[in-house]
Amino acid sequence: MTNNRSQRLAEVAKIAVRLEGEAGIPARILIAQWAIESRWGAKPVGDFNFFGIKRAKRHTKCYTVETREVINGKDVTRVCEFADYESLEESCRDYAWLITHGAPYRAAWQKYQQEGDLGYLVMSVARVYATDPNYARLASQLTGQADVAAAIEAARATRA
Repeated sequence: MTNNRSQRLAEVAKIAVRLEGEAGIPARILIAQWAIESRWGAKPVGDFNFFGIKRAKRHTKCYTVETREVINGKDVTRVCEFADYESLEESCRDYAWLITHGAPYRAAWQKYQQEGDLGYLVMSVARVYATDPNYARLASQLTGQADVAAAIEAARATRA
């Protein structure tokens, strides 16, 4: 990926818009979590894990790294296995699968499909996705950020 934040945002927005059309995952939530988990695409886990997705049986590549978790209100450093991918797009596709098919997010995803409440989906996913108590608030803020909206609109325009 490029060193320029706006170029990285434009690149992930194109993928996010495509996945929104294919899987229904809102581009805004994908981009918000990408931004948080990878510092706007600058710091993936391993080569291409831009979402901090921990290793599961479906993953063939992984990295073992130290990570910060918040447990009972205290920062704790843990060593965890994280998935890794061949590309940004593969990482995004796995994130979309996780949110739309993963057991921890099933109820929130089903409610989103019925009601279309993006705010509810973001807050519900974020509360399960990360241990940091500020994560949900940050994810919610990022979904409404002007540069995120502009990148999504630009990606939609080039797709049309």
